[in-house]
Amino acid sequence: MKVVILAGGLGTRISEYTKIIPKPMVKINGMPIILHIMKHFSKYGFKDFLIAAGYKRKVIENYFKKKFRNLNVNVIDTGLKTMTGGRVKRLKKIIGNERFFLTYGDGISNVDLKKLLNFHIKNKALTTLTAVRPPARFGAIKIKKNKVLYFKEKFSLDEGWINGGFFVMEPKIFKFLKNDRTYLEREPMEKLGKTKKLFAYQHQGFWQCMDTIRDKEILEKKLRKKFD
Repeated sequence: MKVVILAGGLGTRISEYTKIIPKPMVKINGMPIILHIMKHFSKYGFKDFLIAAGYKRKVIENYFKKKFRNLNVNVIDTGLKTMTGGRVKRLKKIIGNERFFLTYGDGISNVDLKKLLNFHIKNKALTTLTAVRPPARFGAIKIKKNKVLYFKEKFSLDEGWINGGFFVMEPKIFKFLKNDRTYLEREPMEKLGKTKKLFAYQHQGFWQCMDTIRDKEILEKKLRKKFD
């Protein structure tokens, strides 16, 4: 089962680093955040990665020219200005008619990926996202009986849960992705919510993204404590 990692954005809110390297290559405790993410998937036996790159793609390509034991890594150029949904759409031919994981290249979690996948299959979902409880500045999703009733990016109403990434998707998701300008988190997710085929796996454990220098510092401290 393939794992898609979105890694093409500009990362402007952490420009102290991203002027030189793409955001997923920013080091957390000495290792690029994207490798932390990949090692978590690998722990559960998922080792086939598609990195949807764009901004400073060559930095990622050069890094993964090194051999990483038991990891199959392909860095794909999905365009410099392509939005998240557009990046996924560009991978359609590579993914084919298969279920796949999708996550962002700037967030780490200890979510149980096997339980997430089983939840997705049990509910016959078209897409399952991992819902987490983060700072209120993020977008909100409303959940009822594990189904996502609505999805609002950076919505002001605090429902207590937000999209933390770590998706499981069926190939039918491509029907909801129009072109390079498509934001996955906007129209596609909102439409999916109306189909009742968008589910939320509620994760109570560790989750932290890295949008700012402050986030990076928090993440490094938490990882040193090994999620305690």
